Amino acid sequence: MAGASAKVVAMLLSVLATYGFAAGVVYTNDWLPAKATWYGQPNGAGPDDNGGACGFKNTNQYPFMSMTSCGNEPLFQDGKGCGACYQIRCTNNPSCSGQPRTVIITDMNYYPVARYHFDLSGTAFGAMARPGLNDQLRHAGIIDIQFRRVPCYHRGLYVNFHVEAGSNPVYLAVLVEFANKDGTVVQLDVMESRPDGKPTRSWTPMRRSWGSIWRLDANHRLQGPFSLRMVSESGQTVIAHQVIPANWRANTNYGSKVQFR
Repeated sequence: MAGASAKVVAMLLSVLATYGFAAGVVYTNDWLPAKATWYGQPNGAGPDDNGGACGFKNTNQYPFMSMTSCGNEPLFQDGKGCGACYQIRCTNNPSCSGQPRTVIITDMNYYPVARYHFDLSGTAFGAMARPGLNDQLRHAGIIDIQFRRVPCYHRGLYVNFHVEAGSNPVYLAVLVEFANKDGTVVQLDVMESRPDGKPTRSWTPMRRSWGSIWRLDANHRLQGPFSLRMVSESGQTVIAHQVIPANWRANTNYGSKVQFR
């Protein structure tokens, strides 16, 4: 049995490598060491525009609620880690509560100070403190923390697609947000429709533009409605059928009725 299990694991790793799925930080009950800093406003969501290098909008609102973080490359993974959820806690500072708090990767940390470095929003950094000591903890600057990857649960939300500004009849850019479980999407494919509105049954791979934004540069006029097929980091596939209508507009949200389970 042990030999068979090893073969299955090896086969899975081969598949993941073939399709480029990000291994990232695996789910575990063990706590890993990291460093934490913070940026932006003391009680803010990180960058001034409530976004970041992942492209997510309104990170001061649900489900982010300003509990956000930049990740250095092992966490951000050139955008593949966008949307992943982590529990963090600090224990070696007098202001630390020791209680775990959950943050979402929404931005890139360009100047890491450790192998794993969370550059947290002011809100998230302060949330690790004992009651009333949020500012005192923030004054500590760089601190040691522990972290572990956890599933994302955005209760009440389905996956949302935002057609980005600049999209046009031959160029489609789509932000994917609110994915449950892994929180990340490693591949996005689009299916166009025929002039009569019926799907073509042919999938075209999109490529990651940056962060959680995917793009398709077409050599023809794109025909909606569009269906979108998502693959999560763990390999789950979810399809949002004709989620973007034929009369779509740039800089517009198109909510789905699908979610990772």
